[in-house]
This record gives sequence, structure tokens and C-alpha cells, in this order.
Amino acid sequence: MLADHPMSHPGSFLSQSQVTVLYFAKSAELTGLRLEVVPLPVATSSGQLWAVLLELHPSLAALQDHVVLAVRQQYIPPGNQSIILADGDEVAVVPPLSGG
Repeated sequence: MLADHPMSHPGSFLSQSQVTVLYFAKSAELTGLRLEVVPLPVATSSGQLWAVLLELHPSLAALQDHVVLAVRQQYIPPGNQSIILADGDEVAVVPPLSGG
């Protein structure tokens, strides 16, 4: 059916992007995941991604003031809105590492 074809809704297939979220240490424990593909609206910031991750995994709130996100080899606090994610980006959720 033509109405179901992406070209019958111009721009609709461009309105979402996907990022791969990698969970390490405590964040992997809290989510039960090591990797997750998250669909997002185009032009989502790193801060907005963190809000989405908290909705998906409320247990991550335990890391709120201690975690950083790694995007394109930059460490970013979760509340930082300055990085706009691109389709295909990998974002690592990096909690503090405990020392011995």
C-alpha cells in the first residue's frame, strides 16, 4: 500500500536517529545491559539522552551526580546540553571507578 511507504510521508524517516549506549561497571549492573540501541529524535543533546536513559532505567538515578557520558572521545557531565548527538554515535555511560 502506498500510504505505508516511507516516501509517502516526506521527512518522516529522517526525524529519528539511533545511538548505541554502552554501559560499564555500575551502570551495567543497574540496567542489566552492556549495550543498548536507543532511538532518539534528530538533534537530541547529551543531556536529553540522559533524561531518556533515566526514563528507560530509573535505577540509573543512583549515579546522577557521579556519572559521565563519553561521546566522540569527550567526557561530558549528564546535564551538559552542548553536544548534539548524531545518528550512529556511540555513547558510553561511565560511572566512577572504585579504587582499591
